[in-house]
Amino acid sequence: MKNKKMMIAGFLSAIGLSLVLSTSLVAKSDTLSSTTEATAEASRLQSLAKFTKVLSIVEQYNVEGLGIDQLIDKSLQGLLSNLDAHSNYLDKKSFDSLKSQTDGEFGGLGITVGMRDNALTVISPIEGTPADKAGIKAGDIIFKINDKATLSMTIDDAVGLMRGTPKTPIDLTIVRKGAGEPLKIHIIRDIITVESVYARTIDENILYIRVTSFDKKVANDVKAAIKKHSTKSKGIILDLRNNPGGLLDQAVELTDLFVDEGVIVSQKGRNKSDDITYSATKKATMTMLPLVVMVNEGSASASEIVSGAIQDLKRGIIVGTKTFGKGSVQVVMPITDAEAIKLTIARYYLPSGRTIQAVGVVPDIEVDAGEIKKHNNGFNIKESDLKKHLENDDQKADGIVDVTENNATNKTIITKEQLTKDIQLKEGVGILKALIITKGK
Repeated sequence: MKNKKMMIAGFLSAIGLSLVLSTSLVAKSDTLSSTTEATAEASRLQSLAKFTKVLSIVEQYNVEGLGIDQLIDKSLQGLLSNLDAHSNYLDKKSFDSLKSQTDGEFGGLGITVGMRDNALTVISPIEGTPADKAGIKAGDIIFKINDKATLSMTIDDAVGLMRGTPKTPIDLTIVRKGAGEPLKIHIIRDIITVESVYARTIDENILYIRVTSFDKKVANDVKAAIKKHSTKSKGIILDLRNNPGGLLDQAVELTDLFVDEGVIVSQKGRNKSDDITYSATKKATMTMLPLVVMVNEGSASASEIVSGAIQDLKRGIIVGTKTFGKGSVQVVMPITDAEAIKLTIARYYLPSGRTIQAVGVVPDIEVDAGEIKKHNNGFNIKESDLKKHLENDDQKADGIVDVTENNATNKTIITKEQLTKDIQLKEGVGILKALIITKGK
């Protein structure tokens, strides 16, 4: 009995000691936490004091005599641009420009640029714009804007130089892969009105949809195109080549037109509140026709979300070349009525969990750009060359109806001749035809 009491007493003592130690550790933990917070706050105040001191010295002694407002703006520009390639400070002019771009109309060259390996690089020219017509290509490095070198130049500064009054000239010095020396390209500025979506037909039963950028009208315009051609279409080609991206919600809505279930894209950031998952809904799905998506090195951001999601969900075949690799999320946060900051807050993740950032989307079938070279052989003999060949029903008394020639001026049709000038699209059409045949079986 005595031993039993001693055991109980010992057990209670152990519990007491454990409680004392536990309380002591909690108290110590609270003390350490308070100390850490105090240290962090002291470091923060020291850093702010250092910044204020430097700002005061620069204001007093800088040779240009810049005022405090200008110095603060430059400080903000430096702060944001040094975080990553896509964060930046938007003054009134830049903020207005950004808003006009998402509306689908703005002034300039029609070129989207980004930083790659600290070089000002063309993500893509916008189709039909002065930059596109002058021959600017995705992947071109802009070495000079007029006579100003772009080395250490911010994207905002570069865009500011390239924009200007319509009908005024500008010269870009371009470094292009494969070219022996820099190329000087002369461009005339113009008002850029972007037709972000247009539709064509190929062989009557293939619907070709080209999306040049993701402005606020994209999903509705694609929806209208699918509805218009729904009775004849047996397959769809979605062309996202040289599409630099745009609005995330439009990328999600566009994908949802073709996908009836599953995650389209998710974003994860430092704060849990920035973690969002976007999923497909059956209600929004318009078609389950065979699908081919065209991409290249000029396909970025929203284009990579669409193509990557369709690839991961095995909804279609991706054809072309590896995409740009921009998989980060930027939000625009107004700081005044006229100014804002564009800040990278998260990364995009495709349905499989993979990231696009600095990797891009690798097509299922890789096809380099180019055209098919034809070799005419004068020794070929066809049925039509025979003296007493039977006439085709399309022949008339005054000659043969040239269907291809008639279609060449029809902007709603892509002809066989046009396909020979775009080997990527021709391959895409061939793959889609195979998918249509397979589905028919």
